[in-house]
Amino acid sequence: MSEGGGAKGFFTDSTVCIGCKACETACKQWNQLPEDGMAFTGMSYDNTGELGASTWRHVAFVERPGAPGGEGEPEEELSWLFSSDVCKHCTRAGCLENCPTGAIVRTEFGGVYVQPDICNGCGYCIVGCPFGVIDRREEDGRAWKCTLCYDRTRDGLEPACAKACPTDSIQYGDIDELRARAEERLATLHERGATETYLYGAGEDGQPGTGGLNAFFLLADEPEAYNLPPDPVAPARRAGTAWAAAGAAGLVAAAAMLGAVLGRGKGAR
Repeated sequence: MSEGGGAKGFFTDSTVCIGCKACETACKQWNQLPEDGMAFTGMSYDNTGELGASTWRHVAFVERPGAPGGEGEPEEELSWLFSSDVCKHCTRAGCLENCPTGAIVRTEFGGVYVQPDICNGCGYCIVGCPFGVIDRREEDGRAWKCTLCYDRTRDGLEPACAKACPTDSIQYGDIDELRARAEERLATLHERGATETYLYGAGEDGQPGTGGLNAFFLLADEPEAYNLPPDPVAPARRAGTAWAAAGAAGLVAAAAMLGAVLGRGKGAR
């Protein structure tokens, strides 16, 4: 684990995730999160379904027809993609920009943190998140999500999920170091013939709508397969376009009204 200041985050390498859910368990244990009902979801072997107020780490089980590597008959074989999803701690965070009370702040480590004692449960942060990560807990109405284990990282410890991961699929550290490590890993996979792999959210160029992600991923399929948006955008990024459209509509309406007034004037003559 890297020490020192600067932005920190996660690099999740889905190609070595084995779907063990140790990260989910460690996250719940450390953060004392309530269980999710333990209901059968019908989503393969996944019993949590998605990220939410009580699930800050979620391991996706993506079933695909055909054996690994594309071999075998689709009706006879299945292969799985696994990936541990989490809050992205966006460089430009829609939840933070939408919060009217100042409950959501950015920590000295670059993480996006919800202060539960200030949150009033308005829900504006929920509609501001392009990833559908943040949510309100039914019991108290307040918004909750991954804290990047702030209580651990400020003491120089690894987040619970990364600490528990047995394959180093989840790596925590300085963002610049993680990006360099991710690029090296991607190059290695491409050399081995896994040319379908790519980095999701590693740098502003990869996710311009969010300014880059402090939790990024190495994936082996389209982002939609992992329930990730292909082009996430913080709502404030669309504000300029929205105002321009509103202004144009206003001008059209004003021109129409002026035309109507002038038309009536000519008719009166």
